[in-house]
Amino acid sequence: MGGAARAGAGLVGAIAVAVAFASCSPNDPPGGEGRLSIATGGSGGVYQVYGGGLAEVLTDELPDSPTTAETTSASVDNLLLVADGESDIAFTLGDTAIDAVRGDEAFPRKEPLRALGTIYSNITQVVVKADSGIESIEDLKDKTVSVGAPNSGTEIIALRMMKVAGLDPDEDIHKRGLGVGESAQAIRDGSIDAFFWSGGVPTAAVADLSKRTPVALVDLLRYAPEMRRRWGGVYGGATVPAGTYGLDSRVSTVTIPNYVVVGDRMDAALAHDLTSLLFSSGRVKDRERAQDVIAEVGLHPGAQAYFSGG
Repeated sequence: MGGAARAGAGLVGAIAVAVAFASCSPNDPPGGEGRLSIATGGSGGVYQVYGGGLAEVLTDELPDSPTTAETTSASVDNLLLVADGESDIAFTLGDTAIDAVRGDEAFPRKEPLRALGTIYSNITQVVVKADSGIESIEDLKDKTVSVGAPNSGTEIIALRMMKVAGLDPDEDIHKRGLGVGESAQAIRDGSIDAFFWSGGVPTAAVADLSKRTPVALVDLLRYAPEMRRRWGGVYGGATVPAGTYGLDSRVSTVTIPNYVVVGDRMDAALAHDLTSLLFSSGRVKDRERAQDVIAEVGLHPGAQAYFSGG
């Protein structure tokens, strides 16, 4: 196993085993000709790190089954890829998954998707320079702000949070659509004032930025109740610990669960075994939380059978 795969220990290892099982199954993956496609995310983000580690594992372990970790704009693109049969498995934020199965927002139709389970929660981060004076979403008015890459889960939560704060994203800010790596560089060179990012903590691109440029995170928890009321019950709360990114004190923020998603037509026995490999490996320890998928998305029947002891 190579260095990137070792660096992707934890969830990557579990997902790698699960997808390896899938590619060995009688069902040829949607990529065709034994090719496995994994929908990940943008440069510098956690999804891409996981997906890259996963692709390396599969390439090492299954040299006869070419594996690609697709760099995408993350959640929206990932769900469309799985729904269209172009990827086997994808990472997605819970709120984006709700939109997909409803056929709302970025999704022109209801997408036939189901979850294998919840793997962890994303932390919403609004990153600014430490001396910016920006302390709330309302303070972003008339500022240049990256809302995340187009068709990303970050973009969805950014636009929703600004609407809750009373800002029109098309009128009240100078909007940019950058991925996390590009956003970090833009903060560093002063071409933007703030950026939204929904990902793990610490995120490599933000951590690297903080080593060169003192940064702060905006407190966001106050916006969660109205977001839940408008768009569904996936929005929770958490704190980013002091010391993260060099922060002097902890910061309250909004969380969103991350789901592992497959097409709803996946064979139930295969989905059961994938879920078993994913969640019985010991790498995702909270079995109760793992099956806590919002009803509108729902567990795949095979995953439900696993969690029910079948």
